Amino acid sequence: MEVIHKIGRRKTAVARVYVSEGSGKFSVNKKDLKDYFTTGPLLYKVNQALNLTGNDDNFDVRANVYGGGITGQAEAIRLALARAMVELDAENRAVLKPEGLMTRDPRMVERKKFGQKKARKKFQFSKR
Repeated sequence: MEVIHKIGRRKTAVARVYVSEGSGKFSVNKKDLKDYFTTGPLLYKVNQALNLTGNDDNFDVRANVYGGGITGQAEAIRLALARAMVELDAENRAVLKPEGLMTRDPRMVERKKFGQKKARKKFQFSKR
């Protein structure tokens, strides 16, 4: 099996994932997975696609991720891994799609407008 390369995005985070056969090593930006994502919920999100398809220990994963925050990066890696699992075996799609892992989340931060404090919040109105 050759190396499978997939891209996942979430908000402004972009993740490139390289999946190859191996023993379950997982590195993110040349760091160990547990050193990069320190909390339980983030580790669960990143490993969700592998756990659902039962491929936790069958593949080595190398991920490069940039942009956004730590949660957006974790969800970008999750999408890229889900896409890689589907390329490996098309039957994995039936497992991952109901969990919502095959859908790119389109929500982005709304831009700030001029004459306002934030995207929707206005400056305080003074009657006098």
